[in-house]
Amino acid sequence: MNEIKIFCPATIANLSCGFDVLGLCLDNVGDEMIIKKSDQKGIRITKIIGADLPLETEKNVAGVAALAMLAALNSNAGFEIEIYKKIKAGSGIGSSAASSAGAVFGINELLGRPFEVKDLVQFAMQGEKLACGNAHADNVAPALLGGFTLVRSYAPLDIIKIESPSELYATVVHPQIELKTSDARSVLKQTVSLKSAIMQWGNVGGLIAGLYTKDYDLIGRSLHDEIVEPLRSVLIPGFDLIKQTALENGALGSGISGSGPSVFALSKGEATATKIAKAMSEVYDKMQMPYEIHVSKVSPDGVKIL
Repeated sequence: MNEIKIFCPATIANLSCGFDVLGLCLDNVGDEMIIKKSDQKGIRITKIIGADLPLETEKNVAGVAALAMLAALNSNAGFEIEIYKKIKAGSGIGSSAASSAGAVFGINELLGRPFEVKDLVQFAMQGEKLACGNAHADNVAPALLGGFTLVRSYAPLDIIKIESPSELYATVVHPQIELKTSDARSVLKQTVSLKSAIMQWGNVGGLIAGLYTKDYDLIGRSLHDEIVEPLRSVLIPGFDLIKQTALENGALGSGISGSGPSVFALSKGEATATKIAKAMSEVYDKMQMPYEIHVSKVSPDGVKIL
């Protein structure tokens, strides 16, 4: 195989209570990528459609992730990458992670799978480091593995995949402003109170338990962010009203997707997720705020070959 075309899914990270450690993979929202073997050593980004992003390998998250993987293999192989962006940069649904994850997944396939998929996360994280200065895995892990993922530890890297309950759906609304992850991180405090930490630990445990036991009510009760959301929500137009609207229309819970500005809601069943999407849309229509909205199952798979 000398060429591969792949779908690189969008993701929702943090999930309210799990800052930098929890994420899920969306099913029908994502980028596409074509990767080809090349006689020229190294990585070349030859085409980017849909976004104004750098073609220079060292300045592109896909290029940096791919270079990290080739360095680990001590490989002289060469690859050309075409990126077809459908996830807007700065949207809060893992645009950089989709590119980083897609690059390492595709190259791993073309090289005959020298790495297990879970091992690719460490390379994709280098793309995230370029994007925001922090090598976090809460987007790239679900983008590669699918389902929900928990980053139990970063040193050493220890990632657990959790299957999603079958009726769990996500609704994501993206107000058309760009909020850079680095800017969203700048508003965060470096210390938290013990009281807040205890509450957050309880919610993380509750969410994980709810996923394993398929207890939708427990999932909903656990989707609460005591630490990050109060600081970041002021950066998102109409956040409080969007969240309230989602909950009033049947959402199990709602919060900031990744670093924002997208807002997510989880619900039981596609009908409820669609109802929430309509209600969220009406809020931004009244505000005359341009937006995109998505309704998606949680994908059991990560990056997929097309």
